[in-house]
Amino acid sequence: MKTEDLETKNYWTQRYKEERTGWDIGHPSAPLKTYFDQLKDKELTILIPGAGNAYEAEYLYNNGFKNVYVMDISKSPLEAFKKRNPTFPESQLIQGDFFTHNSKYDLIIEQTFFCSFPPLEDTRKAYAKQMANLLNTNGKLVGLWFDFPLTEDLEKRPFGGDKTVYLSYLKPYFKIKTFETCYNSIPNRNELFGIFIKQ
Repeated sequence: MKTEDLETKNYWTQRYKEERTGWDIGHPSAPLKTYFDQLKDKELTILIPGAGNAYEAEYLYNNGFKNVYVMDISKSPLEAFKKRNPTFPESQLIQGDFFTHNSKYDLIIEQTFFCSFPPLEDTRKAYAKQMANLLNTNGKLVGLWFDFPLTEDLEKRPFGGDKTVYLSYLKPYFKIKTFETCYNSIPNRNELFGIFIKQ
């Protein structure tokens, strides 16, 4: 494992140990739950990267979506997820680096992942490219992106952005089905809800 990957892994593991997980709402977010509830094809192969405690994966799995893969760079949230969901296949819990992952999926769920790593130009470009690489033809990237200004502070997560910024990274790889202010976010959380289709 490269030094920067090890540092990232240790950073997140420490945050989980210290319970410094302010983004964790303890249940599936309403916008994603609403989206899941209209999905008809339960055979979809779904990835949730940077999943943390992965309440969305739990909800999907308990509602008949059996091809759900949970990824996090830290082992801690994966162990907590397995404890909560003992019947969930261990082979579908992936401890690893999103940027080097190489499977294919029909659907990838974005939930506070993009805004979790430092907002460096190269990293954000790599995120968009890797999302496209991991999707099958016509696969979808669906989820929530924080809608607040990006500051100069490279230590204080989550890191923000706005619609124009996010589209600048995603447009080269995706057709935009929708990307609008989310009407059913939790209070005081400004988010954009997006559905992007791999070109």
